[in-house]
Amino acid sequence: MAELRAVTDRRPRTHTIGEVINLLRTEFPDITVSKIRFLESKGLIHPDRSASGYRMFDDDDIQRIQYVLTEQRDHFLPLKVIKSKLAAWEKGDASPVAPDHGPPPEAYFSSSGVSLSASEISRSSGLSRSQLEEVIDVGLIEPSELPDGSQIFTDADLQIARAAHRLLARGLEPRHLRGIRLAADRQTDLLGQLVAPLLRHRNPDNQRRSAEILADTANATALAQETLVRSRLRKLLEH
Repeated sequence: MAELRAVTDRRPRTHTIGEVINLLRTEFPDITVSKIRFLESKGLIHPDRSASGYRMFDDDDIQRIQYVLTEQRDHFLPLKVIKSKLAAWEKGDASPVAPDHGPPPEAYFSSSGVSLSASEISRSSGLSRSQLEEVIDVGLIEPSELPDGSQIFTDADLQIARAAHRLLARGLEPRHLRGIRLAADRQTDLLGQLVAPLLRHRNPDNQRRSAEILADTANATALAQETLVRSRLRKLLEH
């Protein structure tokens, strides 16, 4: 009997559907029996059945339910996409290594709030007035216009202007800077797609999650781009 009890004690703990709801209700207040049954009908979870025919959920089933509900809540992903992610998880294709995190959105999107006139940004960046106008014409800098027609520039504009001055001083022409702006536009459109579902339902939580996602992915994209360029230029020098 003692040996049999030891074997029985090693069996994984299982939960009824009601117990699962009680375990997850704090994180997912809208969870219901019908929702869990629906996930089963779509092949997203596969609970065992007791001798009496009741659904019995182990820890893996509960983790899967948490994953599905989190993906639906935070990313509005369709069940078909979530199911493919779960399949990759089961095959071991999903990496167990947690990704790095970029800067917090408060730091990434911070601004000094400074306002500069055209003459001030020209003087601070080193760009001549004609060069500044050309940089504006290619869309690299987009100043705000006041009712009197004068232009106001931000601290971000000043950083771009200083970078443009370095590039122009090395022999590039203003028309070459258009490619930088187009690359930034493509990156903005791409990353914007990640948070589009969240921003359809604007509330403080969604706004915060969107800012976190954008700060992290923008930082990761910039790092990847800089590393790729550095690696390719190194090869150019080695040839």
